[in-house]
Amino acid sequence: MASTSDIRNGLCIKYNHDIYKIIEFLHVKPGKGPAFVRTKLKSLTTGKVLDNTFSAGHKIEDVRVETHKYQFLYAEGNDFHFMHTENYEQISLMRDILDAPDLLKEGEVVMVIVNTETDLPLSVDMPASVVLEVTYTEPGVKGNTATNATKPAKVETGASVNVPLFINEGDKIKIDTASGSYQERVKE
Repeated sequence: MASTSDIRNGLCIKYNHDIYKIIEFLHVKPGKGPAFVRTKLKSLTTGKVLDNTFSAGHKIEDVRVETHKYQFLYAEGNDFHFMHTENYEQISLMRDILDAPDLLKEGEVVMVIVNTETDLPLSVDMPASVVLEVTYTEPGVKGNTATNATKPAKVETGASVNVPLFINEGDKIKIDTASGSYQERVKE
């Protein structure tokens, strides 16, 4: 058993007969009344996100998990196939439990969280950012750089990302996997 002081991002807990992963949390100490923790929980079975508030000192049941490195092999419909990097065991996961499936490139190494009690995969943690090549984008208009203007661009995985006007086809860009937004152009 854990308490609200143990809450952190990525913690997996049992709540309402389901397993949830804490995406965001905020300890709040109002001037009047007791302290509480405001959380955003993501269900690891359905993928739904819900907001919940725990009072300070509330007991929560945490789930013992292990993380393993897996390499993304390929996608087949809604099934994503991964291979363990040490023992080469392959697993197949549904698209719903992935945080950013559109940004997943073949060969990418991700961390898979596995429930130690049941040995079932719970969720997939993407790297903080990925580098992808732009496969299609409209050419930028010269002289239109005074504002912070963006244009849509398609990357090699098929995802669409808003990029600055100076980005062209063939450029490699770094994308934040949490928000799916452009970070910077990568020179190689």
